[in-house]
Amino acid sequence: MQAAGDFLNMFNIEVSRISVTISLFLIFLGLLYWYSVRPFSVLSRYGIKHPKPVPFFGNLFMFQQVRYSVTKEDQSYLQHLYYLGRRPVVIIADPDICTMCDQNEQWKRVRSILTPSFSSAKLKEMVPFINIAIDALMKNLNGHAESAQAFDIHKCFGYFTMDVIASVAFATQVDSQNNPDDPFVHHAQMFFNFSFFRPILLFFMAFPFLAAPMAKLLPNERRDKMNNFFINSIQKIIKQREEQPPEERRRDFLQLMLDARTTKEIVSLDHFDTSNDPEEIEHRNQETQPSGKVQENDPPHSQEPSVRRPQKKMMTEDEIVGQAFVFLLAGYETSSNTLAFTCYLLALHPDCQLRVQKEVDDFYTRHESPDYTNVQELKYLDMVVCEALRLYPPGFRFAREVDHDCVVNGQFLPKGITVEIPAGFLHYDPEHWPEPEEFIPERFTPEAKASRHPFVYLPFGAGPRNCVGMRLAQLEIKMALVRLFQSFSIVACSETKVPLELKSSSTLGPKNGIYVKITRRDQRDGPFISPSDD
Repeated sequence: MQAAGDFLNMFNIEVSRISVTISLFLIFLGLLYWYSVRPFSVLSRYGIKHPKPVPFFGNLFMFQQVRYSVTKEDQSYLQHLYYLGRRPVVIIADPDICTMCDQNEQWKRVRSILTPSFSSAKLKEMVPFINIAIDALMKNLNGHAESAQAFDIHKCFGYFTMDVIASVAFATQVDSQNNPDDPFVHHAQMFFNFSFFRPILLFFMAFPFLAAPMAKLLPNERRDKMNNFFINSIQKIIKQREEQPPEERRRDFLQLMLDARTTKEIVSLDHFDTSNDPEEIEHRNQETQPSGKVQENDPPHSQEPSVRRPQKKMMTEDEIVGQAFVFLLAGYETSSNTLAFTCYLLALHPDCQLRVQKEVDDFYTRHESPDYTNVQELKYLDMVVCEALRLYPPGFRFAREVDHDCVVNGQFLPKGITVEIPAGFLHYDPEHWPEPEEFIPERFTPEAKASRHPFVYLPFGAGPRNCVGMRLAQLEIKMALVRLFQSFSIVACSETKVPLELKSSSTLGPKNGIYVKITRRDQRDGPFISPSDD
């Protein structure tokens, strides 16, 4: 009997252990499910309708279709919402309220330092560096003209923009067009060989709080190699610059950022919009001075809003390295895409290309070469580039974070929610763009622009948080196109795909390149001559 009792006790203990294990497992599953769906009540809590989310991932897997979800049949701009992972996103397609953005102090401080580096005076100093890269581009294009074969012009422009960024942001002279194995080019390409839907990224989307600690713990030889190369390169250049007399230092953007570490120049939030007239910005910057004094008429304890306060200057070395990375990420693909798309559209519309060439020919009767000032005279070329950016914007969407609770058109939006502006939809909205699929540069005459809402055209964003490097991108694009169409014509051929297949719905680029032929305009202009051969 004693043995039977002991057996029953052991059996009961074992059963209890199994029950506890099962109970704990069920509790774990319940908590896991609660975690997976808990954030999806945010939009419903405020009466905002949205597609049914998938646990953990929200509406991530419909991400490819989001840019098409805003249609003319549904004008209520707050009815287009989704969850990007666990993060609620509200799509706002009304241009009257697209100015919403977050403006944290860290961003404003860095932006206030960078904005003076993109003044017209500073951009003029970049022209020689851009011209060196254009010389290499022209020699490369001349080789394709001699071969008379179709080639990927997008790839050519990728090499060109890589050379420009290496020169102006990393103080490194490379010739990626003729030396693709250059260490800088090799490591820079690591940035762009990136697959978004890797399993590890899906895991981080489901458990974002683990991303930062695990990123530090998980070994990533490729990432470390890339980071070490650029960080060591920039630190080496910084050390060299500090040992040089100021007058001997190369006047590139890296040097401008180094100068900003000690400059007393302050730029207020009002001057962050780089789409304003450059000379006006400089004039304002000269007039804007830091002041801690309280005016006599100011009421006691009064303060200007935080967005108006002068920002603390000083960039750390890590921030300088980070901004150089930003130049690479933001400037490489966007500029090369715009150049390639512009040439593609002009190849398909030879009448427009002929008009560009006539304007360029007239330009060269007055000027020896393009620079920051004289490219502003090329009005039709500007219209062509603007229309190319409308049809193929650098990004089809961009996002801003709501930094405080607010009400938009009667709808409450809580702090922390992401507001997405669908630039692609706005660029193709027939209410503002008749025949939106057609290439019509005349949409950007001064009269047409004045009659249109400014926020239906957002290739570089708009307002204080627009692309700080916008005018640099426009400068290198226009300088390259002027030189190109002075000597060459772009011709569509059997390899030219119509329409183009794009590789992404957020950062647009041709999936399989842009194949065209190029011919010299020798009959009238004489043989091609590179300025470096003079």
